[in-house]
Amino acid sequence: MKDQVETGFEWLGVSYDTILSSAATQGAMSITDSTSPPLSGPPRHVHHDADEAFVILTGRVEFWLDGETLLRDPGETVFVPRGTPHTFRVTEDGPSRHLVILTPGGFEAFWAEMAEKGCRIPEDMAAVEDAATRHHLSFTGPPLGAE
Repeated sequence: MKDQVETGFEWLGVSYDTILSSAATQGAMSITDSTSPPLSGPPRHVHHDADEAFVILTGRVEFWLDGETLLRDPGETVFVPRGTPHTFRVTEDGPSRHLVILTPGGFEAFWAEMAEKGCRIPEDMAAVEDAATRHHLSFTGPPLGAE
């Protein structure tokens, strides 16, 4: 069952397809199938109200969780408890296809909004941060590789 959140869109070179929406789970969770290009990843951030899990389907991904670095290959997972500063970067071997699972759901609307508005990082950070705040997300540092 699809809901009002657009699926099959792209933002900053990353493709997103919400395969289980928060509307379909009465807000309990969402699952997004995402493909990220080599060396891509978001700035460090914190989800204040949601736990996040990644299931790596293809490619290799480097994760940074509150000072700890982890590498994950296809078939492996990472769990990020709410309130934990984190980020990730697809290795140069990419791209990486991975499932992003958030509990509770709702964050899939952030990606859809950013794609619809065509927001860029860092050029449009004010708009990105405004939307992030509405989705209980705050940025805490640069992406991996930008230090």
